Amino acid sequence: MDFIVATKNKDKLVEIRDILADLPFHIIGMEEAGVHLDIDENASTFEGNALIKAQALHNVVDGYCMADDSGLCIDALDGAPGIYSARFFGRDSSYEEKIGELWRLLKDVPFEKRTAQFVCAIAVVAPDGSHFTVKEKVEGIIIDEMRGENGFGYDPVFYVPSLGKTTAEIPEEEKNQISHRGLALRAMLDKLKQA
Repeated sequence: MDFIVATKNKDKLVEIRDILADLPFHIIGMEEAGVHLDIDENASTFEGNALIKAQALHNVVDGYCMADDSGLCIDALDGAPGIYSARFFGRDSSYEEKIGELWRLLKDVPFEKRTAQFVCAIAVVAPDGSHFTVKEKVEGIIIDEMRGENGFGYDPVFYVPSLGKTTAEIPEEEKNQISHRGLALRAMLDKLKQA
């Protein structure tokens, strides 16, 4: 089964392929499918943005279309950066710059109040236009140093207390079991099996 993924993020595509590796899916990035869309993610929720992307892709290709919208929600910042995680502190800023800005905003917040969630919503649009969304999250705390070489984005500062590590310190296989994207992809598979 072909799954075309509405993302230009190569790291995200690798992660999705790794998580779905044992399943009978052929994962294709939208650019690999010859699609070059600039999709306006203007919804107010992760689920809404994921569905906008999946439906935009469905309008121009055949097959199952999948999109995710994910981000970091920090409780002390009222859920920010949230749906703006990739665009936080400027669309063209590096993740080192984004993390630096987070640290600036959290400088007076004690460690125990730096609770956060990595959230991932996935939308799937079937060839017939029917669709569904799922959303999962993983709980953590924002630390004030970057630790680990795995992962990408905010992973080096997202500390998971139950594991005693950041998500960038967890080996890929283990991370895919507990990550917000891994959980959401498994929830997506459960929905597909029910369809």
